[in-house]
Amino acid sequence: MDDYYGYDGLSGGAIVALALLYTVLPLLIYALYSWFYMRIFDKAGVQGKWRAWVPVYNTMIFYKLGDLSPWLVLYLIGAGIIGAIIPFLGWFLILPLVGIAARVLDLIAAWRVGLKLQKDAVWVILYFFLPPVWLGINAFDGSRWNPNIQPASWAANSLLGDRTVWDGIPTQPTAAPQQPGYGAGPGYGTPPAQPGYGAPAPDRCRHHRRDHPLPGLVPDPPARGHRRTIPRSLPRDVLTQGPRLRSGALSRSRWSAVRRDG
Repeated sequence: MDDYYGYDGLSGGAIVALALLYTVLPLLIYALYSWFYMRIFDKAGVQGKWRAWVPVYNTMIFYKLGDLSPWLVLYLIGAGIIGAIIPFLGWFLILPLVGIAARVLDLIAAWRVGLKLQKDAVWVILYFFLPPVWLGINAFDGSRWNPNIQPASWAANSLLGDRTVWDGIPTQPTAAPQQPGYGAGPGYGTPPAQPGYGAPAPDRCRHHRRDHPLPGLVPDPPARGHRRTIPRSLPRDVLTQGPRLRSGALSRSRWSAVRRDG
């Protein structure tokens, strides 16, 4: 019966095919990815080509270049292990969520790396469907690495933002808030202008309607036709000299005496 279905004749070929499928093919795919990573890391200024060939570590560097915390890779691996251990809940809830989160983070990292390689945001669609093609194009085209792009909006986030400093890997610009420092203290600049001593306000004579420039001075005789106001406290002898007063012929010394008495 086994000969009828041909199991004896196909068993050897099937085993070899399965061995190639599950061992050699994944190794070839991993080598292809690592080669592309090596070329991209070289553009980014990462020192040491061996970093692109270390499993997990190369993905962490890719996240770091994409402005994401490299520890997210370890968090995803740990969550995947927990999901694989827990039956039912882990298999049907935790593992799918871990897979979705890993895919989203991969797309974000590829988007940021693409921007630094002078690629528009629409190129991330190619990474979503064909990651090897996206990596190959960015690895071998003539694009140059430019980290001076707009910082990521999550750079200040303690979970997503990259705050690590690793030797041999350039630190990417972030949007972390600046710490308040000590600004320039108040120095001795030009002092404000002090109010000076200008001309004194004109003093208004009690015995005359005209304003005098300084108190105590005798005013000039009024112009012709101007009516002079005579104070009530003038001496009698002055009051009797009405015509002389109206004509402005009264002496200055007499007027000074009158103002002092008034």
